Amino acid sequence: MGQSDNARALPTVFAAIDEFNALQPENARLRKEPAEVLLGADSKLDSMGLVSFLVTVEQRVTTDTGTPITLASEKAFSLRNSPFATVQTLAAYIDELLKEAANG
Repeated sequence: MGQSDNARALPTVFAAIDEFNALQPENARLRKEPAEVLLGADSKLDSMGLVSFLVTVEQRVTTDTGTPITLASEKAFSLRNSPFATVQTLAAYIDELLKEAANG
């Protein structure tokens, strides 16, 4: 998985964070920062929160790009470094999925 410092999907993930945060209590809201932790002990999300957030991101990617993607897949869970670790790794993974979809 490529780690890009300027993931093209970052604005889409930030928009999904805005949508997600609108439905969350203040202590569970995510920061719109590439280094925001999504998975693990430092995350504000529990497992259901992560699933809910990923669904919001999938919907936002489809809206913004017209390309449906599936984030929670066997491929994602089999990667040595989780694409769900931070906002940045998630955006880079989305870029990769969109590239694969474009190349059919």
